[in-house]
Amino acid sequence: MIQLSDHFTCWRLLRFTFPSIIMLIFTSVYGVVDGFFVSNFVGKTPFAAVNLIMPYLMILGCIGFMFGTGGSALIAKTMGEGKAERANEIFSLLIYTSAACGVILAVLGIAFLPGAASLMGAEGRLLEDCVAYGVINLAALPFYVLQFEFMCLFAAAEKPRLGLYVTVAAGLTNMALDAVLVGVLRFGLEGAAAATAVSQLVGGAAPLVYFGRKNTSRLRLVRCKFDGRVLRRACANGSSELMSNVSMSLVSMLFNVRLMKYAGENGIAAYGVLMYVSLVFQAVFLGYSVGAAPVISYHHGAENYQEGRGLLRRSLAIIGVCSLLMFAAGQTMARPLSQLFVGYDPELLGITVRAFAIFSFTFLFSGLAIFGSSFFTALNDGMTSAMISFLRTLVFQCLAVTVLPLIWGLDGIWLSTVAADALAVAVTALLLAGKRRKYHY
Repeated sequence: MIQLSDHFTCWRLLRFTFPSIIMLIFTSVYGVVDGFFVSNFVGKTPFAAVNLIMPYLMILGCIGFMFGTGGSALIAKTMGEGKAERANEIFSLLIYTSAACGVILAVLGIAFLPGAASLMGAEGRLLEDCVAYGVINLAALPFYVLQFEFMCLFAAAEKPRLGLYVTVAAGLTNMALDAVLVGVLRFGLEGAAAATAVSQLVGGAAPLVYFGRKNTSRLRLVRCKFDGRVLRRACANGSSELMSNVSMSLVSMLFNVRLMKYAGENGIAAYGVLMYVSLVFQAVFLGYSVGAAPVISYHHGAENYQEGRGLLRRSLAIIGVCSLLMFAAGQTMARPLSQLFVGYDPELLGITVRAFAIFSFTFLFSGLAIFGSSFFTALNDGMTSAMISFLRTLVFQCLAVTVLPLIWGLDGIWLSTVAADALAVAVTALLLAGKRRKYHY
């Protein structure tokens, strides 16, 4: 078994991060399955409703990523310092706190759901579908939060494969229920929402059972005292991932508003296809970053600076190769992927194919920006990580989607993410160069 303290070549890095990569890809894929069944078996308007309300749901659930990424770095650093008992206490505190936050957010989320959907432009049938889908999903929000969190913490526990198995089980549950509830029993949008909610229950509850008992990992749930300082450190360190997810959701809302103006429901549906496919592609970058972060944190805590330099160089090479491959895949698969979701509507298909061909240029840049932010999180430099995420996912995106459509119309909306990620890579390169002496890489 590969351990955090090992020397990591490119091959060993890929082996260690592979379960995290597959785990996040699979999570994205079973989200795509929801969209496929809703679009093809329920209709274009319910499909647009799912895409319109999804950013709202993501904002509430992504607190799990904050606790997971920030906590993973802190836990791995603590283990690198040889403090195993303290690592378990930190791990337990984060799990208990995030579960409580999930319950509170679920209640607030349901209360504000109709108003949020209306604010984004939903009315009539579209509004009703947004509320129907959202309420069912929010009922499972505490488990959604835990599922996100455990995705990151399985790597810190040196059990990335177990995390993969849990994610696959949750994904297969969602796919099977989608096929039965939507495809066979024709329960419509509510069936798709129920399938997602049950899969989140599986993804969040199964790790609780595993870590709540004696196990073979380096972590388990124990009794712990409230420690505000630890929570503040974990939240500050994971703030970049929280900012990234919140910003992406807010920007998605802004995109939807702009698309309603330029292309109506067709624009929102086309954007939904882009987001589904983009989530799968970018899950490779995010999965690698999540899997590699505990390794970087461990060696930073142990002051193995030479190994840290090697990890950075090898990671940049891996990300660079993946970026080129994904760009090529995006260009060649634009039409087949679009037909999979919206082949039943020729006008919508044409909009989606063109959008995908433009949007795929973002894969050349997004991986480097995602890893750069995660790298500083792993070094417990949450401020720098948050700066990259904030600029990439909010500032640059908002500027681009506001300005570029004025020049190129609908094409300007699809170009917005490309421009934002290119600017984020430039900022990341400057920060990596400027902080190399401080962190000895």
